[in-house]
Amino acid sequence: MTKIFLHLLLLVAFSASAALGGNIVTTLPGFDGELPFKLETGYISVEDAEMFYYFIESEGNPKEDPLLLWYSGGPGCSAFNGLIFENGPLQFNITEYEGGVPQLEYYPYSWTKTSSVLFVDAPVGTGFSYSTTASGWYVSDTQAGWQTYKFLKKWLIQHPQYLKVQLFIGVDSYSGISGSLLVNNIVNGNEAGLVPRLNLKGYILGCPRIDADINENSKIVFSHRIGLINDELYETLKESCNASYNDIDESTSSPECYEAYEFYSRLIKDINKNDILEPKCVWASPQSSGELSYRSLEENPDNFILSPPKIPEFWCHNFNYAMSYWWANDQGVQEALGVRLGTVGDWVRCNKSLQYTMDVDSVLDIHKNLSTKGLQVLIYNGDHDLTIPSTGTQQWIKVLDLTIVNDWRPWLVDGQIAGYTIKYSEHGYRLTYASIKGAGHSPQEYKRRECYEMFRRFIHYYPI
Repeated sequence: MTKIFLHLLLLVAFSASAALGGNIVTTLPGFDGELPFKLETGYISVEDAEMFYYFIESEGNPKEDPLLLWYSGGPGCSAFNGLIFENGPLQFNITEYEGGVPQLEYYPYSWTKTSSVLFVDAPVGTGFSYSTTASGWYVSDTQAGWQTYKFLKKWLIQHPQYLKVQLFIGVDSYSGISGSLLVNNIVNGNEAGLVPRLNLKGYILGCPRIDADINENSKIVFSHRIGLINDELYETLKESCNASYNDIDESTSSPECYEAYEFYSRLIKDINKNDILEPKCVWASPQSSGELSYRSLEENPDNFILSPPKIPEFWCHNFNYAMSYWWANDQGVQEALGVRLGTVGDWVRCNKSLQYTMDVDSVLDIHKNLSTKGLQVLIYNGDHDLTIPSTGTQQWIKVLDLTIVNDWRPWLVDGQIAGYTIKYSEHGYRLTYASIKGAGHSPQEYKRRECYEMFRRFIHYYPI
C-alpha cells in the first residue's frame, strides 16, 4: 500500500485535469496501419475510482445497432481479455511471434460487427482502473454492481447519442454475480424514475457464477457425466455427502464423505479446469518435493513453460495470455491508449491481489425478480468447462421455473452443430440457453466464430 500513497497526489491531479470524453485511438503499436474501426479509450470518475474503458463503435449501423456493456470475470480480469481473446475485433498474431511487442491483426468475426461494445475494467483495481484514495481500492460484489452502474450512467451522459439505442449488459464467469446486481440496479433505477433512463433490453451471461452451492455441486455431476469419475465414486459422494459439496471439511463432514471427496480431488488435480481437453501447463522449476508445480500464468508469466506456437501438439493456451502482458505493459502501448502513466504499476490480465470481498453467495432471487421484467436474456456455457460447468448453469435456470417454448435442439454454424439450445418464456421475459460444443471457460476463447454467430442472432432477435 506504500506505493499507492506515493501516487495519491499525482492521481488527484490527473482526475482534476481530465477532460470530458475519451481519447480517439487511430493506431496501435503492433498493428499495421490505421485501425479499421473506431476505438475510444478513457476514464470515467466514479467517486474515488477512475474506471478505464475501451469503446468500439459498431462496424455495422452504429445509430441503430445495440450498445453492449461488457466486463470480464475473476473478479479482477481486465476487459482487455474480452476485447482481444473473446469479443473484440483484434487478436494477437501468435504463429509468427518472434519477440518484442506482439503483433496485432484484425479479427473479422467480432461482436462489434453488429453492436457497439463498451469494455470496462471493472471493478476498480482491474486492468488500468485505479483508485485515487487508499480506501477506494476496497470493493465487494455489492459495491461492484453499484460502481459499474454509476460508470455506465456517467459514460452515457457523456455520450448521449447512445441513450437512444437498445442497451444490453454482458459479463462472464465470476462477474455473473456483480453483473446480475448491475442489471437489477438498472431496472430499479428506471422504475424509480432516475435520469438518465437507461434503455435496457436484456443481458448476456457467459459461463456465469450465479449460486455458490449449485456451482460447486455441479462439478461432481459434470465430472461423472463426462467420465472423470466412475459410478461407484459418484454414488458414494452423493450418498455420504448428501449431494452437497460446497463446504467439505475434515472436522464437520462425515469421514466417508471427506475421504471420498479427497479422492475425487486427487483424481481431477491434474485436469485443466477451464477446458478438460487441454493440457495443464507447468512451471519451469520443480517444487521441493521434486514434482512440477501447476500454477496460473498470472503469478509469473516470465517463468512459464511456453510451447512454441508453431508446434500445435505442444501448444499451451496460456501463451495467448502471456502476449497480453508483453503488449499492455509496453510504454508505447499505454501512451497510445491514453493510459495515465504511473497510475498502475504492472498491468496484469487478472489481478489476483484485488482488494475484493465476496459478499454475495447467490443472485438466484435477483434473477427470479428479473424474470418478471420482460427482458431478453442469453445464457451460454462451454460443454468442456469444469470451472463453471454447464450442468450447474442449466440447473439454476430450471429453478426460475420458466415455460419451455422451444425445446432442446442443436444449433448450427456453416451447416455443422455448434452446440445445443433451449428457449424459455414467461410474461414477456425470454431466456435462451446455448451450449457451445467443444468450448471451455470462457467459450469465446475456444470457439470465437461460433460465439459471434450466437451473439449476432440473439442481439437482433433471430433464433439461435
